[in-house]
Amino acid sequence: MHNPPIRHCTACGSPVIYRVPEGDSRPRAVCPACGHIQYENPRNIVGVIPAWGQQVLLCKRAIEPRYGLWTLPAGFMEIGESTEVGALRETREEAGAEVALKGLYAVINVLPANQVYFFYRGQLTQPQWQAGEESLDVQLFHEADIPWEQIAFRSVAQTLRRYFADLRAGHFQIHTFDIA
Repeated sequence: MHNPPIRHCTACGSPVIYRVPEGDSRPRAVCPACGHIQYENPRNIVGVIPAWGQQVLLCKRAIEPRYGLWTLPAGFMEIGESTEVGALRETREEAGAEVALKGLYAVINVLPANQVYFFYRGQLTQPQWQAGEESLDVQLFHEADIPWEQIAFRSVAQTLRRYFADLRAGHFQIHTFDIA
């Protein structure tokens, strides 16, 4: 999954060309009309591992990509949000749940999608949730009951496996890994 190339300048609307600007090391979208350089950067995805005891809350996706598969509540970080605020918002929107954040848990570089995931551990403040507009269903799962073959994204599956291993070990650490 690679984003289509930039075709027009966001400053003046002229067609751009790709070249390595002076002092740079990568080809960039450069406007020959006004000289504006447009940089392409990864998108930030923020989410939570909402826990209730030994269980985690998962959402069944009501949107593409991966319609009908299970995931953690997460989504694109909005302009003006911190990663924490975005993660809480996504949990409210997708799972109808309130959580108390327990710290950053995983940073995942999803290289083919130009995305960086930030997952936080979260404790449900009460055993209440409901499917939001982007979810078909929301359920609590023990590790043994997770529908592993129906997890929407490798980033989520790998995060959940690490989470349950840390839960069994009795201590949590921050995980950083790449998905190529």
